[in-house]
Amino acid sequence: MSAAKSQIRVRDEGGVHCVEFVERSIIDEAVIRQIGEELLKLVDTAATPTLVIDFTGVQHLSSAALGVLINVHNRVKSRSGQLRLCGIPKGIFEVFRITKLDRLFQTSDTVAQALESIG
Repeated sequence: MSAAKSQIRVRDEGGVHCVEFVERSIIDEAVIRQIGEELLKLVDTAATPTLVIDFTGVQHLSSAALGVLINVHNRVKSRSGQLRLCGIPKGIFEVFRITKLDRLFQTSDTVAQALESIG
């Protein structure tokens, strides 16, 4: 059996891992688990992890995916890194606001703004 296809695309922007999602709907349990594993691997392999996660193009996000983001945030924080979220569509951001996750995560409209906010 071949290895599972990656669920994220990662590019390096001056030492910052910029992550975007392959799928437009992040609701399947197996996909969410794989995304979590891939993101945590990025965090764990960096001395001081710095990530920008871009939600541009994501149309649906399950509550399980929010749990993965919280785990990634906690791991980044425990390793003295930085995490930024950007490009969150209005409908999904409303869920962040209702659940008060907009207070936990630092968010920006664009990748460029997220990169500028890292210091």
